[in-house]
Amino acid sequence: MSTLGIAIVGTGGITLQNHLPGLALCGDVAVRALCDANPATLAAAAQAVGGSPFTSTRWEDITRREDIHAVIIATPNFTHAPIALDAIAHGKHVLCEKPIALNATDARAMAVAADRAGVRHMTAFTYQFVPAMRYLKHLVDRGDLGQPYHYRSCRLQDWGTRNLGWRQVKKLAGTGELGDMLSHRINFAFHLVGPIQRIVANVGNLTPVRGGAPNDTDDWVAVLAQFVNGASGVLESSKLASGVNESWRSPDRVEINGSAASFSFTTGTWNELMYGKQGGPGLAKLEVPKEFWVWPGSRRDPLVGDPLVSFRYDQAIEFINAIREQRACAVTFHDGARTQAVMDAALESSEKGQWIQLPTDF
Repeated sequence: MSTLGIAIVGTGGITLQNHLPGLALCGDVAVRALCDANPATLAAAAQAVGGSPFTSTRWEDITRREDIHAVIIATPNFTHAPIALDAIAHGKHVLCEKPIALNATDARAMAVAADRAGVRHMTAFTYQFVPAMRYLKHLVDRGDLGQPYHYRSCRLQDWGTRNLGWRQVKKLAGTGELGDMLSHRINFAFHLVGPIQRIVANVGNLTPVRGGAPNDTDDWVAVLAQFVNGASGVLESSKLASGVNESWRSPDRVEINGSAASFSFTTGTWNELMYGKQGGPGLAKLEVPKEFWVWPGSRRDPLVGDPLVSFRYDQAIEFINAIREQRACAVTFHDGARTQAVMDAALESSEKGQWIQLPTDF
């Protein structure tokens, strides 16, 4: 195929901010169809795409079109699995926002179905495309860390008590902060350290009412983890850290300690890490080499626009390149399923007040 036909199901903010700009940097790609349950949101996206894309408020009208080769799913969480499975059944490649399902069983079914159908599948763990995170992964794989000892992440934002729409309804979102922000950091843990053996966790809901509407999702979560390789992990995320701002302007740190060195990564500093050797004087700045500033095969100029936003465009580029090169995406549904298994265990642990063993077949 010379031109890939793309459909996007869910055309709200994340599509306008991440997916459409990323696709615009891909050669021989055409956004041919758009779907959203909200006609006004759908019309705004169609205008942003330009031309005359097919539009519908029914996703079934999108996933089965013969001129569509790949589907991007950016809808409320409870719809991810049915849309993805239908798209896969009709031979479409799928990029799905995280969490890819409401539970690990459904997430695993999505990965297995995509593998059997021979289609490319990708979980939108966008932060893996931050240049500093890519360089950190390179250094860990090269052995600069030594034996992993500790992994910790802390993601703090100030969302106050404003209404979050479907995101504060458990039957639509599954979880709150756990799936929204901590899922990225769980994925980091797998990415940098390896499989998690067991966890104990607690989740909290300190805002049962948001913007005058009920909220039955978590707004704070903490996880203590033990990895298969013996390393420990501490992960915390909150929407209620008053005064710290939000998005990339708020605290977001990942640190990893090993027998040879320590590294610290902060999303706000996309082109540098903090690094210190065992026995050394402390952490110091480590610049990210320019070859890590953009994803391999990306035509993005990292010095154009806000680099704390534009790194996200490389996700679409990787998805399209994987389709064309007939290879697995860098981040697959299997990564989404492994992360979902930890999320499921965190909820179980919080409810039971005990350690939960992670499945070994994810």
